[in-house]
Amino acid sequence: MERSVAARLVFKTVAHTKAALAISVARNPGYTSFQESLSVTAGGEQVPLTELPDHHGGRIHYMEFADPAEVSVEYSATVSGRAVPEDAPLADLIRYVRPSRYAESDRLLPTAYAEFGGIQGEELLHTVRNWVYGELKYISGSSRGTDGAVETLLNRRGVCRDFAHLAIALLRSKDIPARLAAVYAPGLSPMDFHAVAEAHVNGAWHIIDPTGLAPRESMLRITAGRDSSDTAFLSTVGGSLTLNQLQITAVVNGPLPMEDPAKLVQLG
Repeated sequence: MERSVAARLVFKTVAHTKAALAISVARNPGYTSFQESLSVTAGGEQVPLTELPDHHGGRIHYMEFADPAEVSVEYSATVSGRAVPEDAPLADLIRYVRPSRYAESDRLLPTAYAEFGGIQGEELLHTVRNWVYGELKYISGSSRGTDGAVETLLNRRGVCRDFAHLAIALLRSKDIPARLAAVYAPGLSPMDFHAVAEAHVNGAWHIIDPTGLAPRESMLRITAGRDSSDTAFLSTVGGSLTLNQLQITAVVNGPLPMEDPAKLVQLG
């Protein structure tokens, strides 16, 4: 499978701003072809970038702006084949079963046991996915950046990160390691960066997308972490910025795969 993705961002910074981008496709082994380009300019000049390794093959591109600037980011990648599924070190299985900022599994423990009883393993993945899909409404702009899984459950609505956070929290409540993955998602409408959950069962990580908005087999990993606090596509580590434009494209060369929610799928 060949997938082509692109991202364009325009943002303005104040003086002495330090920013981090996480928009590049994860450089995991296994792809038969991997071509990409990344350009960041301010005032027509190239901005120096420092590439830093992130979780699970992801990469952060760090930049600094001494003066206020209007910054343009252009990224594109064409990838053929599929990444080799990564191993799951014991440290990850411990880390991803703990509560986190936006996936408050400790607070949702009673809910998880009341709704899912003795269900475990692969059956639990499918049951949680279908439950979240049925309980929440996808409404653009309906949630705040500070909302976690508990707030999402109370409001019964959200966007992709909210659906993923709730699924992650419920799975962790039942001792299933679960994490959030930021992805490019061909077939997604409206097109944007997308967030899905990954859960570890049967010795491997499998994608759960409770929104059902795109076929999982076509998705490309950007990065992954405990929740969206680890996977933001643009963040500041000093100063501030205002995002003015965001355009995402993601396509497959050929027909999109058919989505079967009952099938186990690994992100590749």
